Parts: sequence; C-alpha cells; structure tokens
Amino acid sequence: MPKKSGRPPKLPKDIYEAELFRLQTELVTLQEWVRATGARVVVVFEGRDAAGKGGAIKRISEYLSPRICRVAALPAPTDRERGQWYYQRYVAHLPAPGEIVLFDRSWYNRAGVEKVMGFCTPEEHTRFLRQTPIFEQMLIDDGIILRKYWFSVSNEEQLRRFRARRDDPVRQWKLSPMDLESVYRWEEYSRAKDEMMVHTDTSSSPWYVVESDQKRNARLNMISHLLSTIDYEPVQRAEVKLPKKPIESGNYHRPPRSLSKFVPDHVAALIGDRES
Repeated sequence: MPKKSGRPPKLPKDIYEAELFRLQTELVTLQEWVRATGARVVVVFEGRDAAGKGGAIKRISEYLSPRICRVAALPAPTDRERGQWYYQRYVAHLPAPGEIVLFDRSWYNRAGVEKVMGFCTPEEHTRFLRQTPIFEQMLIDDGIILRKYWFSVSNEEQLRRFRARRDDPVRQWKLSPMDLESVYRWEEYSRAKDEMMVHTDTSSSPWYVVESDQKRNARLNMISHLLSTIDYEPVQRAEVKLPKKPIESGNYHRPPRSLSKFVPDHVAALIGDRES
C-alpha cells in the first residue's frame, strides 16, 4: 500500500539554521580528523526520487574542502561499463586515505531502478543481492567507514515536490520521464526496496532510514546521526598569525587599469533600475 503522509511539524527557520550551522561546524571537525588520521569515509545516499538526498548532500559538503569531501553522482553506464564487473565503476570512486566520498546514488541502482525498469536481468539482480553484503564487508574489512542512508518520502509528498519542480525554472531539469515512472510504479519500487533491505541490511553494514517528508528535519536528523556514528575527535591545528597590515616593499607598481579587461558592473545597473 502507498505510504500514508503524516508530515511532522515544520521546524522554525531560525532554529533550523542555527542547528544546521552547529552541525556543519562539527562536520569540519570531522573533516580535519579524516585528513589528519588518513581515515576513509563512504556515505551512501539512497531513496526515492525527490526524497531529499541532494539537499542533504549539499548541506554536508557546503563548508568542506572539495579536496577532501567529494560527491560521486555517476551517470548511466556506458556500453564498456555494462560489460565490466558491476561494482567496478563504483570502486574507482572510493576514497583514498584522508578522503570522504558521498555517493548520490550508488551500486544500489541495481536494486531499485534497474530492477523495476528492467535494465538488468533477474539473474543479475539475484547476484547483486547475494554479492553486495560480501562487497561491503570487503570495504569494511579494509578499513573504510561505510554508512548507508535511505531517505523515505510519502507518495503524496513526492508528487508535491515533482509539481514544484515542474513549475520552477531552475529545477525543471530535475524532473525526468524516469521520475514520472516512479509515481506510476510506486508499489513496484516499494517491493524492490523491501527485498533490498532483507538482503543488505546487515549487522556490519546496516541501513539507516531517514524520514524526509520535512526536509529540514531530515537534514538535521541525518547529519546528527552520521556524526554520532563516527568516533572522531578535534585535531590540534597550527596557529596562523597574520600581519596587522599588508606588507609592501614599495618596489611594486600596479599596471594601469586600462590594460585590463574588467567584467561589466551588472550590479550597478540593477541598483540604478531600482532607484529610478
């Protein structure tokens, strides 16, 4: 049966922003610990279309260094990749020491869209369910910190978000024919997800479900939980001393401005239009 909508109360914006910033500060502390210790962290984000995975990833990575925290959002496989070992193209994006990788969808594509849309054979799907716990155990045994989050959204809220995307000129690209299929095939996706959970929700690599009908709540809950599951600690950083004023030798002379090509002042035109 379709999931019933029971949206929790919306968190006030000021409380949300204050707590988000506090958690993002902790994420920076986590990042510095990862850098200093050479830890490898993988976070898998899965769930239905429009469930809020992308927004959570953006809030996590917002203040982190792109040299340490990378987002892996792989496109559809090429013909060559289709002939490879299924996990091969995902392995190429795993973190080196001192890195965090956020998978915006992952190898679990085979358990969801590929299964429902017929992009893989029943044999390939069965093999995936059997091999994935083994694959993930190999990652964990090698020292990778692996966390898996499933963003759960009701069918009513998903449809509301699809309509908002349709009417928003900067988010229309997020709405694809595949998204529409997820509406018509809601129960098929539900069965595929349930089967996936039975086989891959293991004691060493569990799934954590994020209720995401309220995006603000979901982001705070997910980030807070992620931080609570990693045993990190603050890293002592060298003190940076800045001069009281810029140091100038007196031997440098800036070239004339007329020699440079400056970007037109678009903002000044906007201010002028507003004041006129």
